Amino acid sequence: MSECSHDCSSCSANCGSRTQEKTDFLEPLYRESKVKKVIGIVSGKGGVGKSMTTSLLGVAAMRKGLHTAILDADVTGPSIPQAFGLHERLLGNAEGIILPAMTNFGIEVVSLNLMLEEETQPVIWRGPVVADVVKQFWGKTLWKDIDVMFVDMPPGTGEVPLTVFQSIPLDGIVVVATPQELVGMIVEKAVNMANMMNVPVLGLIENMSYIKCPDCGKEIKVFGDSHIEEISEKFNIPVLGKLPIDPKLTQACDAGLIEDVENIYLDGVIDIIL
Repeated sequence: MSECSHDCSSCSANCGSRTQEKTDFLEPLYRESKVKKVIGIVSGKGGVGKSMTTSLLGVAAMRKGLHTAILDADVTGPSIPQAFGLHERLLGNAEGIILPAMTNFGIEVVSLNLMLEEETQPVIWRGPVVADVVKQFWGKTLWKDIDVMFVDMPPGTGEVPLTVFQSIPLDGIVVVATPQELVGMIVEKAVNMANMMNVPVLGLIENMSYIKCPDCGKEIKVFGDSHIEEISEKFNIPVLGKLPIDPKLTQACDAGLIEDVENIYLDGVIDIIL
């Protein structure tokens, strides 16, 4: 075994130095903030419905009476405000601390799209700037008595997801995937990253798993057979749910009415992950 070079960036060992390094990177909360549990919603690639899943989990937690928050860490592609019909600009207090927006049913949300002059304005920032914004969303925001916070993570395993893993004390992550075999490989990358960062993987959620025929009720696998069970067995991670392609969910998100959807499919997941 080679001697330790004290350069954790090139080492995968889970030693005391790495644990200390992870603790040193954590961004402290604002002194008046309190967050009991933080769950990251992760995907190995974009376009798999991670923000949709985050929104549904937030609604499910809210319906169970939990004081719920969503931190939209997908800075360059924020879509959480649209799903909840939030368009007003975020305010700050006298100390410059961000005050979260509030959805119709009381979910607290912070997203960069609520800070831009125009919602369609592109965010053309380099990685370090984006990472710093994520840290501010966590540590420079007034999160009061939050039972559970869901962090809508940026896709992939690059700099900004790494910042979230290191800066925010995640209690666990939920990995979102779709049925394609290629996505299965990318899901393994996300799971492996979580394992390297010593963050528990609470479960897998498959989106776009099937579409139900409106006439006969048959489930049609639009993207072919699922590979989620194989990943579940390989890593001993439970499959928490399979979301169908449901036009009602898409329409609700487009209209900013995700909280009004009757069937959000993930009601039972909250008890499992919390």
